[in-house]
Amino acid sequence: MTQYTDLSPERWSQFDLDQQVLLIANEMNRATRLIRRDVRASLQRVYERVLRLVDLTVITNARRGLRRELLRWRDLVAELYVSPDTDALAHARAFRCLLQLTPAASRQIPHVMPGPPPSF
Repeated sequence: MTQYTDLSPERWSQFDLDQQVLLIANEMNRATRLIRRDVRASLQRVYERVLRLVDLTVITNARRGLRRELLRWRDLVAELYVSPDTDALAHARAFRCLLQLTPAASRQIPHVMPGPPPSF
């Protein structure tokens, strides 16, 4: 995991929440493409980056309710990371949940997740 390892909480906190969520979503979108190609090792590296960015967001955000929701969402990604099998549906569900965290991110749903939402 070379990307984001040197990213400090101070630097990350300079981004507003919308930007932070969109940067995390960018990594989740990258993971979507890897799932389609079935490249597990690369997928795990992307999930590592997602986890790192979520950790930074939790550390730098004072809103307790948001931190709680991010930590719950982080558990979903951690489960995808440690799972021996790639679960495209679980990934899509987690991705959609992330995009629903902020209004700016939710506007991206039609662009990165066309079609109906994954069934629960």
